[in-house]
Amino acid sequence: MAKDRGRRMTEWVHPMTSTVTAARTRSLPRSTRIVWRVSTVLWSGGVAAGLLGASGAGMGLRVAGLIVCAAGSLRLSSLLFWTFFCMIAGVELGLDAPYAAAQTHFLADLFLRLIRMIVAPLLFATITTGIAGHGQLRSIGRVAVKALIYFEVVTTLGLVIGAAAISLSGAGWGVHLTGAAAVPPAAQAPQTWQQILLNIFPENVAQAVAQNQILQVAVFSVLFATALAMLPEAKRAPLFSVLQSLGVVMFQLTRIVMWLAPLAAGAALAYTVGAVGLRAMIPLANLGITYYAALLAFTILVQLPSLLLFRIPVGRFLSAVGEPASIGFATTTSEAALPLAIERMEEFGVPRWIVSFVIPTGYSFNLTGSSVYLSVAAIFCAQAAGIHLSAGRLVAMLAILMLASKGVAGVPRAGLVVLLATASAIDLPTAPILLILGIDTLMDMGRTLMNVVGNCIASAIIARSEGELSLSAPTE
Repeated sequence: MAKDRGRRMTEWVHPMTSTVTAARTRSLPRSTRIVWRVSTVLWSGGVAAGLLGASGAGMGLRVAGLIVCAAGSLRLSSLLFWTFFCMIAGVELGLDAPYAAAQTHFLADLFLRLIRMIVAPLLFATITTGIAGHGQLRSIGRVAVKALIYFEVVTTLGLVIGAAAISLSGAGWGVHLTGAAAVPPAAQAPQTWQQILLNIFPENVAQAVAQNQILQVAVFSVLFATALAMLPEAKRAPLFSVLQSLGVVMFQLTRIVMWLAPLAAGAALAYTVGAVGLRAMIPLANLGITYYAALLAFTILVQLPSLLLFRIPVGRFLSAVGEPASIGFATTTSEAALPLAIERMEEFGVPRWIVSFVIPTGYSFNLTGSSVYLSVAAIFCAQAAGIHLSAGRLVAMLAILMLASKGVAGVPRAGLVVLLATASAIDLPTAPILLILGIDTLMDMGRTLMNVVGNCIASAIIARSEGELSLSAPTE
């Protein structure tokens, strides 16, 4: 009965789910495919001309390719397509007109403000109605235990895989530290485990909303929903109906705001490329390659087997997470992808009461991309400083990093802030950490993408373990 009620609720919130799914799988018109081929030829020719020294002609061809692609795709409503198109256009703008690119950064800031405006009421509405409507409080506690166990296992594996990757590549050995001249983000004192536990619970819910403390809002919502579920039906129904309507409104507002996501992604990349260019620094390039190799290893060795073990269709899952993952990748903030990730996983078949609890909680406890980042960056810094780590010291370092990373919001440079905060605790000099600033944005993209995908995987796995994953929605 509870399961049927949950399905009906999801169908009510997303009445166009089957239409959206069918639209995504519909084949592209022949004219669109032809336009894409022409634009690809023009853009590739522009790249080749630029490499041969004809920078003016190359820029003209690349811009023409982008214009042809945009003009021929105006009828396409795919958020994923337009996000990647604007990312490419943003890189082009940053390379060709850095001053103009610097003026577009307000679009990314505007998008993030709108997302922050949505997150707290969206979480409150979805968690409250999900738990109170589910009616089985024991299930919530069971899901919480399963989620925390899963989070700790995968983040530990992320730390280990990152440490193994950087130890094998030795990217930090022989680095010269004299050229690092960048202003780091402000470091914060590392928290004790008691402080971390205490900070999970808000002392003022309005303050938690104002400071965008996602985990605190989620905890308040769970407690509020539990109290609401314990009331008699007659007293619960009026407030429950209002909260259901609030959830519907917030999802509709999310869809409106998400139309700005491609512009925000393009503006963020334009600003970054215009500021630092594409100049390569060999040690940092080696670090970046090592980091993305570690992410690939984590995907193959941990995430893919997890999906297969719990019989989750990989193709359908990748289709569901494509849009939120691309938004997180381009904006380098998991927060920007949160509303869309919740919506897409509901469409995938994860019940609201699970997805609205697991994903927000995972944003503090299941930062798999951040775990890989921290171990890679910390050992790179040790190598750059000429420090040889013994096995015992390495284990102690990873344990401190795991503890320090909990409760860190999925915002840009959060990993670097944690590393700076724990540098003294793990006996690392700060000079090598400043060097990472040259490539931190590129690493942040992979970190955020992995955080978003990892939490979507967690919600699907927890739903499958509870027997609540519904994959009966049509795929064509």
